[in-house]
Amino acid sequence: MKVTGNATGFQTRSSMRTMAKVAVLGCAVLALGACSSIRESRGFVNDPLLVRTVEPGIDNRRSVEGTLGRPTFESQYGEDTWYYISSVTGRRPFVRPRIRNHSVLAVRFDEAGNVASVERSGIEEVAFLQPNRDKTPTLGIERGFLEDLFGNIGQVGGVGPAGPAGP
Repeated sequence: MKVTGNATGFQTRSSMRTMAKVAVLGCAVLALGACSSIRESRGFVNDPLLVRTVEPGIDNRRSVEGTLGRPTFESQYGEDTWYYISSVTGRRPFVRPRIRNHSVLAVRFDEAGNVASVERSGIEEVAFLQPNRDKTPTLGIERGFLEDLFGNIGQVGGVGPAGPAGP
């Protein structure tokens, strides 16, 4: 075994190689840890036990608010309905988030404020929209920059016929 040394101490080549291997292994573990999925909960925290306790004909607005809290949003038109929306997303670094779990709880009330129905739906009801590149397609004439710039000259605000208040 060859020993290298300096004025402060001695180290063997095998211990230097071991330290290098440990450093490389440590860097690999940190790099893999950075690639792990990040999980985020958004909206209503869905607790199945609490959701099952809301029953039509028994509960009213006050008891639902006491059990589940304020809704994510309320209907503005039509039947009086409270919506509780819960979504769990997961994403890896440098990648767009993906929906892992999505649920909607709709609690409908009658005129007296009592629960009329409780409906649950999931990701199968979600409509995914695919944008059309960077532009939104529109109906009509495609005009260029110069046509937009000079297209209205003489069309709007022109001098009308001279009348009683004219020049």
